[in-house]
Amino acid sequence: MPARDFYHTIVRHALINDGWEITHDPLRLQWGRKDMYVDLGAEHLVAAERQGNK
Repeated sequence: MPARDFYHTIVRHALINDGWEITHDPLRLQWGRKDMYVDLGAEHLVAAERQGNK
């Protein structure tokens, strides 16, 4: 697993404060036999939904 850089915690807190949910820290991707890592996996929470529209 790669080392976290100086900005990791700052970006994580900024995303959380903006309404994002951190889903993976780090996000592990597999490509064949190789593993790759993305710093964060996140999704934005939806405030409202009506009749399938967000």
